Amino acid sequence: MKKYLIRLFFTWLAVIVAGKIVPGVEVHDFFTALAAATVITLLNIFIRPILIIFTIPFTILTLGLFLFVVNAIIVMMGAYFVDGFKVDSFGAALFFSLIVSITTSLLEAVDRKYNKEDQA
Repeated sequence: MKKYLIRLFFTWLAVIVAGKIVPGVEVHDFFTALAAATVITLLNIFIRPILIIFTIPFTILTLGLFLFVVNAIIVMMGAYFVDGFKVDSFGAALFFSLIVSITTSLLEAVDRKYNKEDQA
């Protein structure tokens, strides 16, 4: 449970960062960012695997690059469900998902390093 809360916290921070960086994406406040992070996380858990299964031929044909499109679709779905979280275009959703992925990966890498040193 702690692992999921930490991941949600990192996603929340990443949504805040990406909302400030990406033109065409609006995140009204911190609570909206938390709601967006929660919805995107839930969509990644439940909907993303279904989309990946349906798009396997495109993913193979594009050597995996179609997964970026799947991520952008998840972001656009999240924007549909969360008031105050607005994504203007598919390109903005694509860039937003890329920034969120990079930021989350960096935060998780720092967390792994910190926890590894803490346990040693």
